Amino acid sequence: MKATIIDGAFGLDNLRQIDRPSAPLGSRQVRLRIKAVSLNYRDLLMVSGMYNPKQPLPLVPCSDGVGEIIERGDGCRRFEIGQRVCPIFCQGWIAGPPSYAVVRNGTLGGPLDGTLCQEMVVDEEGLVAVADYLSDAEAATLPCAGVTAWSALAVESSVKAGQTVLVQGSGGVSIFALQLAKLMGCRVIATSSSNEKLERMKALGADETINYRSTPKWGQAARQLAPPEGIDQVIEVGGAQTLEQSLRATRLGGTISLIGVLSGVAAPLNLLPILMQQVRVQGILVGHRQGFEQLMQAAAAHRLHPVVDDRQFGFSQAAEALSYLQSGKHFGKVVLLAD
Repeated sequence: MKATIIDGAFGLDNLRQIDRPSAPLGSRQVRLRIKAVSLNYRDLLMVSGMYNPKQPLPLVPCSDGVGEIIERGDGCRRFEIGQRVCPIFCQGWIAGPPSYAVVRNGTLGGPLDGTLCQEMVVDEEGLVAVADYLSDAEAATLPCAGVTAWSALAVESSVKAGQTVLVQGSGGVSIFALQLAKLMGCRVIATSSSNEKLERMKALGADETINYRSTPKWGQAARQLAPPEGIDQVIEVGGAQTLEQSLRATRLGGTISLIGVLSGVAAPLNLLPILMQQVRVQGILVGHRQGFEQLMQAAAAHRLHPVVDDRQFGFSQAAEALSYLQSGKHFGKVVLLAD
C-alpha cells in the first residue's frame, strides 16, 4: 500500500509517497481504507520540524481522516466490515481528563503514524462511526477541528442560548465554533483580516464581524458589540499576539478557550485583567472519544455540514496542499481525497 512519509529530514520537500507492506492485524483491530484526510496547522508544524524537532523519522503525517473498514480482527465487536469511521486524535483517550501517557505517546500524525496513507490499522476503541449524510471530505474534518470546537463549547465550558461567542479568523476550528455556537442558540462575533471572508462568515450565521486589520483594538470593539458586559466566550486561536485583545473583549467571569498559537507562543502580558475580571483561560487539546461521539450525534440531529475549502487535493499532492494551508488563502478545511 502507498503511504506518504516525512523522509529522512523535516520539510515539505522531504515528503515522499512510498510503497510499504500492510501492517498485521491484531484481535481488537480493524484495517481502514482511508478515503479522505483533512489538514491542520499542527500537520504543517510537524512536517516542518517546528512541532517536535525530536520526532523520529520516517513518519506518516496528518491527524484527521475517514476510512472504510475492510478487515477486522476476531475480537472486534464495535464495528462491521464496510462501515465508515474516523480515527480519534488521541487514540487512548476515551473519556474524562487526559493522562500524560495518552497525550504524549498516543496521538496520530506524531508520535504515531498518521492518516496520510491508503490503509491504516487502528484499535477499534480508537474509532467513531460516521453519520451517513456526511461526505468523505466533510467527515474527514471532524476528528481534530470539529472535536476541538465541541470541547471548547460543550465539554470544557457550557455556553447557553443567548450568550455571545467570539471566533477568531476563518480556519477550521473557528468555523466549526461558529456553526456549533449558532446551533446552541448563541450570538456570534467573527474576526478576520479579510472582508471577503467576513462576508462568508456572515453567510454561515455570524451576527457581527470585525476586520482586525482595520480595527487593531478589536477587543474593545467586540466588547461594545456585546452589551452590557462583553463576550461570554472567546475561541482564541491566535495565541501570544491576540490574547491581550481577547482579554479586553471578555466579560467579568467569561471564558477564553486557548486553542491555537498562530501568532506565537510568547509575548508580554498584563495578568491583571485575568485576576480582576475573574476570566477563565482554558487550554483545549482536541478532546476524547466520548466528546467526538456527542459531536457526531449533534451534527447528525441538525444536519450540520462542515465547511470544506473549494480547492481539493489528492494524497499525492500533500506538499502542495500544505503550502496552500500555509498561505492562509483557504476558507474552512483543506481536504485531500484518496487518489
